Amino acid sequence: MDLQALYNQATAAHQQGDLARAEDGYLRLLALVPNNPEVRHPLGVLRAQQGRVAEALALLEAAVAQRPSNAGLLKDYAMVLAGAGRIQETLTTFELALNLKTGDPELTLLRIEALLRLKRHAEALTAIDQALVASPQAVLLLHQRGLALAGLGRHADAQACFARVLQLKPDSDAALYEHGTALAAQHRIADWFASFHAFAHRGVSAGLPGDGKELAHKARHDAEQAAWHREQGITPDPGLHIEGGGRLEGPAINPVNAQDAARQWRESRPQVVVVDNLLTDEALAALRRFCLGSTVWRTGYDTGYLGAFPEHGFSVPLLAQLAEEFRSVFSGICGDLPLKYAWAFKYDSTMEGVHIHADDAVVNVNFWITPDDANLDPERGGLVVWDVPAPREWDFSKFGSQQAATRDFLAGKNAKSITVPYRANRAVIFDSDLLHQTDKIRFKEGYSSRRINVTLLYGERDRTPG
Repeated sequence: MDLQALYNQATAAHQQGDLARAEDGYLRLLALVPNNPEVRHPLGVLRAQQGRVAEALALLEAAVAQRPSNAGLLKDYAMVLAGAGRIQETLTTFELALNLKTGDPELTLLRIEALLRLKRHAEALTAIDQALVASPQAVLLLHQRGLALAGLGRHADAQACFARVLQLKPDSDAALYEHGTALAAQHRIADWFASFHAFAHRGVSAGLPGDGKELAHKARHDAEQAAWHREQGITPDPGLHIEGGGRLEGPAINPVNAQDAARQWRESRPQVVVVDNLLTDEALAALRRFCLGSTVWRTGYDTGYLGAFPEHGFSVPLLAQLAEEFRSVFSGICGDLPLKYAWAFKYDSTMEGVHIHADDAVVNVNFWITPDDANLDPERGGLVVWDVPAPREWDFSKFGSQQAATRDFLAGKNAKSITVPYRANRAVIFDSDLLHQTDKIRFKEGYSSRRINVTLLYGERDRTPG
């Protein structure tokens, strides 16, 4: 058996993406030369590509033990460690590889990425600035510099850094996104939304989907929206159509309830405040038309609702005005907290809503805009909020797959729920740590009767376990 020929065949198959043939070759080699690090290394990489992370780590750890001075092997091992979430070990391994290949540009970038993931922003900034001396126009380094500056709270400097990236690479959607986020941290909400809106138009022009899902309820919504356009005599713009959404000359937020809401916020535990007549009549009508007519509903969820996000067009001047005025009018609640994010959800009346979750912010503002006569059960259809916060160390991205564990957690805490019935133009303002979900929905059929809620999030949540 020609081992070198077999190895060459396996690695060639691997490079061509034929993982099955590569796996067969590597396993045959290991049977002939057990524990060989030159085979363990590529087989470990292949296992990682197959999602078999534990096996990949075992193979690569064994190979590193045998070849501790192989920088390429250390890099691949570190990459798998990063995918497993073992970031401190990732950093250590990249540093070992850099000791062997001092100044290597790829390893330098990877080490900085690990520092950023560990929130060691000052160290990352120092490493970036050292690397920029040799490569002052390196787009990836400049992007990382913006992230490090943002992590240090130097948001104006971060914004300038991302603006420089966009000069060098105008098609960088990631830089455009982060540039907008830096604007938001400076309370420049209108500029932030304008940045996101440019992102949205660019994404649609490039043919980027919202999430790639082909869901029946999304197709049903899109057909209903097309029929609504025809009824209204509207010929939608191709790609992204924005219906209205301009800034109002008059106020958008009704200030009448602000003082009482601030008092309730100070005194209530848990912090859950209900405010009716949140928007002025003009703002409510304008927001409804924007949500009915704009083709911003690009993200579908299996349980029956659609999401509209700033990067998909939910970022018009009217929304910036709402977010700015809310923070000003309800300063007794928001204080100096910046707007962190915003979205809207639109529901299919025959399906469920959002499951139990918490949101990664300090203050959550959730308000509804569909007319009351669409709701067939006036005592339901709103929001259920529990008096127990999510543990600070929980990963917010996993709520959808851990509903049973979340319910067990609530039961173990003897949590009490607060049910807020649906009312048009009603806002529920609450501590964003509190677990909550959409109440049972029973709305009329028909496009204009779909339940719509808008969410504004303010402030950055402290992830330190309490």
